[in-house]
Amino acid sequence: MVATLTDTQKIHSKSFLLHIKRGSYLAIWYHTPTLEQLNQGLADCMPGHLGMRVSEIGEDFLAGCMPVDGRTRQPYGILHGGASVALAETLGSLAANLVVDNSQFYCVGQEINANHLRPVAEGEVTAVARPVHLGRSSQVWEIHISAPGGKLSCISRITMAVIAAGANNH
Repeated sequence: MVATLTDTQKIHSKSFLLHIKRGSYLAIWYHTPTLEQLNQGLADCMPGHLGMRVSEIGEDFLAGCMPVDGRTRQPYGILHGGASVALAETLGSLAANLVVDNSQFYCVGQEINANHLRPVAEGEVTAVARPVHLGRSSQVWEIHISAPGGKLSCISRITMAVIAAGANNH
């Protein structure tokens, strides 16, 4: 997309907002809390118990990390596949909800899959979530999880439903 803009402009969609800054980039986020705010939200639930933290909010990605330790290893001494999926779902879900106007919408997971490509025995894995599709009623995010040396350890894809706030979903 090439555009000449004189000021910051906003392009509205029914479920998300794109910000275009003059001479800059296309950011996908509707709102951008600080890393401290995001990590405080993770502290007292499963992601916090597993040591996950959000490490970066990029123009079109959300990154985070998780230690490979006693909380996240399987009995064979390597990172548990479920811990990788939990990291992927955490980042994908956070990212999806940062793209929508939360006064009007919220996002919930519909499906997640993961391919575990190589074991990780120690250190800290890093994950990067990027959108594949940002639609009115659904979003698809791809999450790459890398071992401490940078090699891809797991690739995951999550589909999120975009739901109107206040909708009776019982």
